[in-house]
Amino acid sequence: MPTTTESLPCIGVVLAGGRSTRMGRDKALLEWHGRPLIERQLDALRASGVDELRVSGDRPGYNGVADAQPGLGPLGGLTGIAEAVAGDADLVVIPVDMPLLGTALLRRLRTEQPQARGLRCADHVLPMRLRLDAASRALLAALLHEREPRQRSLRALQQAVGCADITLTTDEVAQLADCNTEASWNEVTR
Repeated sequence: MPTTTESLPCIGVVLAGGRSTRMGRDKALLEWHGRPLIERQLDALRASGVDELRVSGDRPGYNGVADAQPGLGPLGGLTGIAEAVAGDADLVVIPVDMPLLGTALLRRLRTEQPQARGLRCADHVLPMRLRLDAASRALLAALLHEREPRQRSLRALQQAVGCADITLTTDEVAQLADCNTEASWNEVTR
């Protein structure tokens, strides 16, 4: 286990396992400046300084990790990643559908408040950083078995780990535009 002078490995995670029902087509494969959006997100994480990259979702072309329990949204995807990662790590988790995320914001999320068990952008669930260890793995497993859907969410996970917030500038808030629908995608791409 790393000491206080050593840092845990940092793994960048793109959540790309959803069905894209509101978009009507696979969001991960939307074209962003001539390339699939998933590749843009992987590049942004890589540029932020993460040590390793993972993709949540059954994406063979990207060495994707299948959800621990399909149909449970981001929590199921994150649990699948937790099961696939050996040892403790810090995860920087981003959705595939936020094409405006900048490297500097992801670097802040990766480096600020290094002792926090979780870190998110104020008033937003994603992107986030999560300390992956025995306690958070047990919490993920427990939340997956909750009957109430709101308790099977990233918000519930963040509350349980005591996520800290970073305050964003106006420019950083603009980077958090998510593209869940054709209309929101058209807005971001015009």
